[in-house]
Amino acid sequence: MTNKMWGGRFSSGPSEIMEEINASIGFDKRLFAQDIAGSMAHAEMLGATGIISVEDAEKITQGLSKVQHEINEGAFNFSRSLEDIHMNIEQRLKDIVGDAAGRLHTARSRNDQVATDFKLYVRDCVDELDGQIAGLQKALATKAAEFAGAVMPGFTHLQTAQPVTFGHHMLAYVEMFARDRSRFADARKRMNESPLGAAALAGTSFPIDREVTAKALGFDGPSRNSLDAVSDRDFVMETLAAASISAIHLSRLAEELVYWSSVQFGFIRLSDRFSTGSSIMPQKRNPDAAELVRAKCGRIIGALTGLMVVMKGLPLTYSKDMQEDKEQAFDAFDSYSLALAAMTGMISDLTPNVEKMRADAGSGYSTATDLADWLVRVLGLPFRDAHHVTGEIVGLAEAEGKGLDELSLEAMQKIEPRIEQSVFDVLSVEASVASRTSFGGTSPENVAREAKRWLKKLG
Repeated sequence: MTNKMWGGRFSSGPSEIMEEINASIGFDKRLFAQDIAGSMAHAEMLGATGIISVEDAEKITQGLSKVQHEINEGAFNFSRSLEDIHMNIEQRLKDIVGDAAGRLHTARSRNDQVATDFKLYVRDCVDELDGQIAGLQKALATKAAEFAGAVMPGFTHLQTAQPVTFGHHMLAYVEMFARDRSRFADARKRMNESPLGAAALAGTSFPIDREVTAKALGFDGPSRNSLDAVSDRDFVMETLAAASISAIHLSRLAEELVYWSSVQFGFIRLSDRFSTGSSIMPQKRNPDAAELVRAKCGRIIGALTGLMVVMKGLPLTYSKDMQEDKEQAFDAFDSYSLALAAMTGMISDLTPNVEKMRADAGSGYSTATDLADWLVRVLGLPFRDAHHVTGEIVGLAEAEGKGLDELSLEAMQKIEPRIEQSVFDVLSVEASVASRTSFGGTSPENVAREAKRWLKKLG
């Protein structure tokens, strides 16, 4: 039996294997709302331009509304033999309104139809994800405001470097996710051209009004080249690229939550809502949510890589390879959304161990740079000379098993005789962070101000 939608050219139906490899309804059915919206806009335009009768256009839009209701209510029967969401909807529309349904596909092709549907879907995803990222930023900024003065070690090479504040660390991720939102916004702007009306690849001889359908679907306007319109998947790759970069930011934060929550660090405690236990070790509190967020990054980057490999060798215009643009993208956007939700929950619920962070902030001679800066500022030493003197003092403290603030003034004066008692004013971690008042610095005053600014901006 031939496929009624496209089988006039064929004398027999596809083999079971062909049907299996060709069918996409198992995953592209999630495009139903976008497909129906595009079809409604197209039908209304066909009626308004006189390409089909207004009566048929009204029948079609009413029938499509009924199809959408059936799908929303779970009463729609998706058929693999009809391949994809487009044909499934069209066949059901024919059952409802009869021959008028056959006029819907006038002046369009599945090529421009699927490109339109997918753009609408990705655009909707971007809008939803932007809201989720903003929610995570708000959770981070809230923690930053609450712990603007909580001192912790700042790290380079995962070695204690200089004291910073927990709030400052949280705000670093607020900035990262702000860049992510701007990348998504840029991608959305570039994708907001309507492919509808490009038809199979060459446009159409019917007097369609592409401006009307573009406006009805919220696009800035129609795409200007029909070949590019049906073959473009940049909008998916660019959005996946933005998601991949953002997922890397999520993964870095997740990594920190994993080791901060360990017994060895003890910087934070994740709530029971985002921790798991062990089947054999009753004492365990595992940061599984953070670990799974970290792992989701691989799925998202994999989806981007997979689509780029699919697209890299395709000649213009449409090839069936492009059916592989959706399944991994759907999974990536789902994974990214779930990771954002999990991270927002973890950040909102976690409790910093202020005392432990403060104790560790002073380890590893973290105020050595403050000592070098004091030598420059008070004694007038060139910074390189101050760096050398400070290195000698650190070596002495290490040899004696003391912190810099535990050395005697006399001991330091043996290395640099002009050092005076006021040097001890800069050797505590609190003094160190308080002094970092430069724009973007870690001083509690700066952090509180920035957290307040972000919370106001985020609403």
